[in-house]
Order: sequence, then structure tokens, then C-alpha cells
Amino acid sequence: MLFGFEWDLSSPLAFALSILPILLIGMWVTIQAAVLGFAVALVLGLVWAVLKAARSRFIAWPASVVTEFIRDTPLLVQLFFLYYVLPEYGIVLPAFMTGALALGIQYSAYTSEVYRAGLEAVAKDQHEAARALNLSAARTFTHIVVPQAVPRIVPAMGNYLVSIMKDVPVLSVVTVLEMLNVAKIVGDRTFDYLVPLSMVGGLYLIMTLVASAGVRLLDGWLPKQGIPLK
Repeated sequence: MLFGFEWDLSSPLAFALSILPILLIGMWVTIQAAVLGFAVALVLGLVWAVLKAARSRFIAWPASVVTEFIRDTPLLVQLFFLYYVLPEYGIVLPAFMTGALALGIQYSAYTSEVYRAGLEAVAKDQHEAARALNLSAARTFTHIVVPQAVPRIVPAMGNYLVSIMKDVPVLSVVTVLEMLNVAKIVGDRTFDYLVPLSMVGGLYLIMTLVASAGVRLLDGWLPKQGIPLK
């Protein structure tokens, strides 16, 4: 029994149906962790991209070093650091928040490069035209550069969303009851791993297919509709 649900072991189908509710609970935790981690990666990645694009080497160089360090160290090491080291300095976060933050920090190093590539893909004459129209740098960035860069970065960002979703099981090492961890607990208690793990694989397939389809729809919509300039 887990989360108050009893399991029917009379047949594989009955067993699968009986554990489906708790796997869906774990699936919801997985989705929440992936979405929150992706949101952190989007925001922090943009910060890294802006810092690395700074004209001052005293700003750009440290930002490049930090993102390279994040990208070249394992997610598990970063997760353990946040979960076990920060409490020694008085910073205690719930396991779920720690895991989502670790995912966001890890992938922010990758999204920063996506931002950089998207922003650099905007033609130079667009900046020159904005200056000719006497637009401020901020207005040029938000109304000229971003609307043209967003359609270019959506596919890559979608790939990272799917990757984050598939990395959520790593959070089980800090006791987050995401979907794979729930399946493992069920297997440990029933000595039947085939059914729960197979169901987790199928549910992950559904999640990734839905996420990929959503990204493709957004990617197809943006170039056609555009982003209105205000």
C-alpha cells in the first residue's frame, strides 16, 4: 500500500490498474518538477546570455566560466551539493524545490547558448535600422530583436524541456516521490518490477510525445502569426 491505495496482485492487468492512480500522482510530481526546472532554466539562462554578451570582460568572462563549470559537472553532483552542503550554511530547501532548482541551474547553461545563438541570428541591419529610428537599446531589444529571435530558439528550448523531463528521476536520490521512484517502491514491496517499470516507460513516452507535439505547434504558429510590435 502506498498513498492509501491497495494493490490487486491477482493478475498483471489488475495489478496495473490498481497501481495506476499512484503512478499518476508520481507523474504529476514529475511534470511539476520539469516545468519548474524549465522555468528556472529559461530565466537563469537569459541572465547568463546577457552577462556573457556584455562588452566588459570583467562581466563576460566570469559568466562564461560559471556556465562552463555548470555544463561540465554532473547534475547529480550539483543536486547533492544543493541538498547536503547548503544546509550547513543555514540554507535549507525542501527536497522537491532543491531538485527543481538543480535541474534549472544545470540546464540554464545550455539555454544560455540557445539564447545567444538566437539573438546573434538577428541581422545586424535590424539594429542599425532601430538606431536610425532613434529607438532606445531596451526598446530595440524587446520590440525588434526578441520577436525575431523567439521563433529561432523555440525548437531547441523544446528539446531541453523534454530532456529535463527525462532527468527528473535523478531527484529520487533526495527522496522526491516522482514517477520512477514510486514505481521502484511498488516493485520493492511486491517483488514485481516488470509491470510498474513498463507503465512508467509508457507514461514517459506519452509525456514526451505531448510535450514534443506542443513545441511543434508553437514552432509552427510563431512564424505565421508573428509577435506584434507595440
